[in-house]
Amino acid sequence: MSELIRDTVFGHLVRYLSGGKLLPYAEDRDPGLWKQYIHDEKTMRMAHHGHTGELEVGEPEPVDKPDAPKSRESISRDSSTTRRESNMQTNALGHPIDPEKGRDTNVVHWYGDDDPENPMNWSLLKKVVVTFEICLLTFSVYIGSAIYTAGIEGVVAYFDVSQVKATLGLTLFVAGYGLGPMLWAPMSEIPQIGRNPVYIGTLFVFVVLQIPVALATNFAMLLCFRFLTGFIGSPVLATGGASIGDMYAPRKRAYGIAVCADRRARRLRVLTGNQTLKCEPEIAGESMTGKEIAMISLVRPFTLNFTEPMVFLLNLYIALIYGLLYIWFESFPIVFEDTYGFSLELEGVAFVGILVGAAICIPPFFWYLYKYVEPQFNSNGELKPEIRLQAACVGGFFIPICLFWFGWSAKPSIHWIMPIIGSGFFSVGTLLLFNSVLNYLGDAYPDYAASVLAGNDLMRSSFGAGFPLFASAMYNNLGVAWASSTLAFLSIAFIPIPFVLYIYGERLRKMSKYARKDF
Repeated sequence: MSELIRDTVFGHLVRYLSGGKLLPYAEDRDPGLWKQYIHDEKTMRMAHHGHTGELEVGEPEPVDKPDAPKSRESISRDSSTTRRESNMQTNALGHPIDPEKGRDTNVVHWYGDDDPENPMNWSLLKKVVVTFEICLLTFSVYIGSAIYTAGIEGVVAYFDVSQVKATLGLTLFVAGYGLGPMLWAPMSEIPQIGRNPVYIGTLFVFVVLQIPVALATNFAMLLCFRFLTGFIGSPVLATGGASIGDMYAPRKRAYGIAVCADRRARRLRVLTGNQTLKCEPEIAGESMTGKEIAMISLVRPFTLNFTEPMVFLLNLYIALIYGLLYIWFESFPIVFEDTYGFSLELEGVAFVGILVGAAICIPPFFWYLYKYVEPQFNSNGELKPEIRLQAACVGGFFIPICLFWFGWSAKPSIHWIMPIIGSGFFSVGTLLLFNSVLNYLGDAYPDYAASVLAGNDLMRSSFGAGFPLFASAMYNNLGVAWASSTLAFLSIAFIPIPFVLYIYGERLRKMSKYARKDF
C-alpha cells in the first residue's frame, strides 16, 4: 500500500515535508544501493565513446578496467596506446574514460528484471488502481462533452440562438479534446516531463474552467470556454492508453518507462551528490536543441498521422465510426420522441440497448483474447501486431448491420423494442474495432504510442465535432431509414481496411521509419 501512496501527489508532498523519511524508497534506506542501479555495459560505452550505442565500424574496442585480467589481445597492444590508456581517468565503476570522446557518466537503469520501480513489475493492486484512475478520468472528460446535450434547448432559450448554433457548444468541446493531445501527448513522452505532470496540471485547470462555463454571460464566452475545457482536459484521451501500455503491454524502449528511470536518477543524485548519475533518455535529452524538442512536441503526431499509411487508414476508419456515432445519436429524439411518443425522461431508456450490446459482447471477446490471442505471445511477451486486427475484421460488419436494422425498423407499425435491439450491434462493432485498432497502433509503434494515439484522437474528434452540425438536416430531409442507410453504406466502404492491413501490414511496417520491424 505504501508504494501506491508514495507515487501520488499526496505521497510526494509527504516525502518532501518529511525530508524523505516517510514513504522512503529503497535507496533512501540504503544509499549504498546506487551501484546496483548502474548499467555496467552502457556506462562503459559512455566512458569509451561518449554515447550508449554500439561502436561504429572501425572504432577500437573499449579498454579493460585497470584491475581486470588482460586478454591476449590487450597484452599485444602497441606501447604508445598502452601509455595513453595508463594515463586515463576512470569512472565510478573503474572504466577508463577516453579523454577525447568519453564522458564520466554513470547510466542509471533497472537493477534487474524484478525491479519494483519498473511499471511492468508493479503489484496487481497498484496496476488496478492506476488503471481505474485513468478510466475514471477518461470517463469524466467524455461526460463533460455529452452532458452539454441535455442543456442545448436551454442554451437556445437563454442566449436566443438557433439549435445549430447551440450545438457548437458540443462540437467545439469535441474539437478541443481532439486538438489538445497533439500537444500534451508528445510532451508526456519527454522523460524530463513525464505523464503525471501533464495529467495533474491539466486536470486542475480543467476543473477551474468549469466555473466560467457555468457563469458565461454571453454565447461567445460559453463557446470559448467550452473549447478550452475540451483542449485542457484532453491528455488522458490519448496518453491514457499509452500509460496503461507502460504497465501491461510489451515495450522495447517505451518513454513512459524511461520516465521512472529518470525519477530514480534524480533521487540518486540528491542522495549521493554524484551528478554523473543519469538515465539514458536524460543523456539523450541533453543533446537535444529547442528545435528538436519542438519537433517532438508539435510536429511528430502530425507526421505520424499523415505520412504513415497504416496510421492514416486506421485513424480515418476510427474517425468515421466516431462521426457516425455522433450523427446517429441525433436520430434518437426523432425516432423515440416523434415516432414512438417517448417523453424526454423516457428517451434515455432507449440507449439501454447500447449498454446491453456491450455487456453481451465483452465476455466472449475476453474469452477470445485469452484462448486465441494470448497463446501467440512469444517468450518476451510480444505479439505480431497484425494479429490484433483479426477482431477488427469481424467488428466492421456490425456497424452497417446496426444502422440498417435501426433505420428500417424505426416505424410506428413496428414495436419500439426493435430499433433498441438493433442499436446494440453498434456497441459490438465499436468494441471490437476500437480495442483492436488502438492496440495495433500501440504494438506497431511502441516508441511513439502517445503521439500515434494523439493523432487518432485528433481525427476521430474532428469527425465527431463536424458531423452533428448537419445531423438534424440530414435526418429531416432523408428520413430516418435512408439517412441511417447512407451512414451504413459509408461504413461498408471502410470494411476492407483492416483486412488489407492484416495481409500487408508487416510489409508496410518494414518499410516504415517509425514502426517496429522485429516481427
